[in-house]
Amino acid sequence: MCGLIGLWDRRLPSAERLQTTAQAMADSLIRRGPDGEGTWVQPNAGLALGHRRLAVVDLSEAGQQPMTSACGRYVIVYNGEIFNAPDVAADLKVLGIRFRGHSDTEVLLEACAAWGVEAAVSRFIGMFAFALWDCQSQTLSLVRDRMGVKPLYWGMFGDLFLFGSELKALRAHPGWEPRINRSAVSAYLRFAYVPTPLSIYEGVSKLPPAHILTLGQDGVPRLSCYWDLRTVAQTGQSQLDPRPFEETAQSLDSLLKDAVGRRMVADVPLGAFLSGGVDSSLVVALMQAQSNRPIQTFSIGFHEARFNEADHARAVAAHLGTDHTELIVEPRDAWSVLPDLADWFDEPFADSSQIPTYLVSALARQSVTVALSGDGGDELFAGYTRYRGIERLWRSVGRWPHPLRHATSGAARLLSPTAWDAVLRPLPRRFKRPQLGDKIHKAAAVLDQQTPQAMYRQLISYWSPPDLAMPGVAEPLGLMDDPALQDLLPDPVARLQYIDMSTYLPDDILTKVDRASMAISLETRVPLLDHRLVEFAWTLPPEMKIAKGQGKALLRRVLDTYVPRELIERPKMGFGIPIDEWLRGPLRDWAENLLEEQTLSRDGLFDATVVRDRWHEHLSGRRNWHYSLWAILMFQCWKARWLP
Repeated sequence: MCGLIGLWDRRLPSAERLQTTAQAMADSLIRRGPDGEGTWVQPNAGLALGHRRLAVVDLSEAGQQPMTSACGRYVIVYNGEIFNAPDVAADLKVLGIRFRGHSDTEVLLEACAAWGVEAAVSRFIGMFAFALWDCQSQTLSLVRDRMGVKPLYWGMFGDLFLFGSELKALRAHPGWEPRINRSAVSAYLRFAYVPTPLSIYEGVSKLPPAHILTLGQDGVPRLSCYWDLRTVAQTGQSQLDPRPFEETAQSLDSLLKDAVGRRMVADVPLGAFLSGGVDSSLVVALMQAQSNRPIQTFSIGFHEARFNEADHARAVAAHLGTDHTELIVEPRDAWSVLPDLADWFDEPFADSSQIPTYLVSALARQSVTVALSGDGGDELFAGYTRYRGIERLWRSVGRWPHPLRHATSGAARLLSPTAWDAVLRPLPRRFKRPQLGDKIHKAAAVLDQQTPQAMYRQLISYWSPPDLAMPGVAEPLGLMDDPALQDLLPDPVARLQYIDMSTYLPDDILTKVDRASMAISLETRVPLLDHRLVEFAWTLPPEMKIAKGQGKALLRRVLDTYVPRELIERPKMGFGIPIDEWLRGPLRDWAENLLEEQTLSRDGLFDATVVRDRWHEHLSGRRNWHYSLWAILMFQCWKARWLP
């Protein structure tokens, strides 16, 4: 895993200035690549490339970047891994190409030189973001992997074009003055992340997954898509796999073994995260099945029972015979991470599982340089309970006229959450739930929506609508506003899976894992997001995803071969921390300072009265506003770090 940067300045600064600027931009990414660095400039074009290296495959000088092709025409900077590099290299050797080392960087570079960028990337199995400069045509290509595992930002500012793995690299260029994109802040308040292609800054975009940006001498960036998830989903759902369950499970087992096995190649120590859930347990089981020594596995636990998965992970590790390391996290360990989050994440990010993700990464980094994770299983195989919840709700009330649902929703909200709690107090204990009145209000808001995807957006929203906190700022339209989704994927569960694979997965889950692991210079690999597995999963009929009210049916069947079901079966548990309780307790003073009314009013972004009202309601226990408050708190931390 590495960090890359680049700039193309048509004002043609001196070679010395290009070199100095590129070095400063690259040095900002030292955590992504502590093992080496390099820059390359072409002064007559005004172009500079820079790289920070985390050496994983071919630790020799032959793997250093920027790297020039054998023909001398192309120069590359690259972040990621190509897991079928030996296969691609064999094809290139047939063409007479000789390799100087055995790095996947060289294979990627020579493949682009031989076949062109799009034809080359279509052959790759991997996670990657790279920039390729064609010295002859003076054309720059930026490329991102199919599922968006690796990040890449870019921006055009007059005659200056900047790009990099993280926003801090762009900020290191003295010619760019960052300004907040208020529309992006609105989207962030909705989702707790800034969705692609937006970034928190005006004029800077995230390159979408599976896209190529080409910039030539005319200075006009052109985007093209080389692998379309929408087409993959639609084609898969129109050509469902007709084979019996067991036969399909065997095919999935073989594909999973190959995906995991390819990601076990490294010239440095390698291990895996293990929570004891379906996805991570399956990845570890398939690693152990292909290893002649115990795989190193890592998990963390918490004293709070509702967040602690350490016992389950320990049981799975013992069954599989892994070399297991466990850390029970004290609250102070988690709190100590807070001051650094804004620096690591570069733009506002409010998924609180960023904290345990960093802690397990830091634990793993003490022993290994590469770790495999089970991310992606819920999206590919319909593991989230919210998918089934929305489907059941829509099946129950979707045919009601919307005015009736609207009236029912309004009636449920006539009583305050506190009043509901009082009314329901006489219920038997077995029917009671914490803050039941609050849950009734949230369910009523979901009921009031007109499509399953609108219900889903309401369910996952941190602020709904965002203009409650940011009056007068329009929320940008997104995928869930696309009316074509209903016809594209008629099955509501499939539709929600597609939405998450296109948005939540790259912009939240993969961003979280990338930034948290890169903060400690750990490479993470996600075998369940092998694009062949993604294409396979979209051909599965609904009953192979959800059976007997439980998601990931086919994935569970494969896991049964390796791990007894009783070690896995339990209610789904998110990888989180007790933010709601901590905000009322040990984090109260920290939050109070960030939510101080004068500070909120001075910034002019948020409605201080609305935010303070939610803060007081949360402290009193009348409502549980920890999601919306955490979004504000993380923004305030980010702003204090980057725009003080």
